[in-house]
Amino acid sequence: MTSLSTFSRDFFHRAPLLVARDLIGAELRTISSEGITSGKIIEVEAYGANDEASHSFRGISKRNKSMFAAGGNCYVYLCYGIHHCVNVVTEAEGIGSAVLIRALEPLDGVDLMMKRRACKDLKNLTSGPGKLCEALAITESFDGLDLLSSPKISLIPGNKIPDNCVSFSERIGITKARQLAWRIYLRDSRYLSRSIPS
Repeated sequence: MTSLSTFSRDFFHRAPLLVARDLIGAELRTISSEGITSGKIIEVEAYGANDEASHSFRGISKRNKSMFAAGGNCYVYLCYGIHHCVNVVTEAEGIGSAVLIRALEPLDGVDLMMKRRACKDLKNLTSGPGKLCEALAITESFDGLDLLSSPKISLIPGNKIPDNCVSFSERIGITKARQLAWRIYLRDSRYLSRSIPS
């Protein structure tokens, strides 16, 4: 297991693209009665307050209110009524920006994650936002939790990933603001949701 040191609040009180870049290599961890599950973050997407593709673009609502919390909180939503997606809220309270966690490299609790997903393929286990939430048992009950203090979910800093190992591309599965290269990923990782930018 990695060290249980945590990020500071100031780390999250920055623009989403900056936080997104620095989350590459960090560990996302959940703890439940079943055990510990975690993975190294290898793919993310940033979403800003004035971003047409962001859930916050039209203002605060019952669904997205956690996105307007202080940086360092979770924003979890159900996508298409099927898959949960977990986001790390950024910037100050009231702004409405976040980073979507798109893919992980499995670390702790691989057997448990495989059981939850009925999946034996390590490469496919956490290679997408819905897959990783199912593997780590992240549901809408995590929405609004503080990543700095929650006993259920946390972020753990990893080793700094060199810039020459990281790539930027357009975001996936959106139609608005597609010109923004706000998808960030660990180049050549076998666990990406897509190996080639869309």
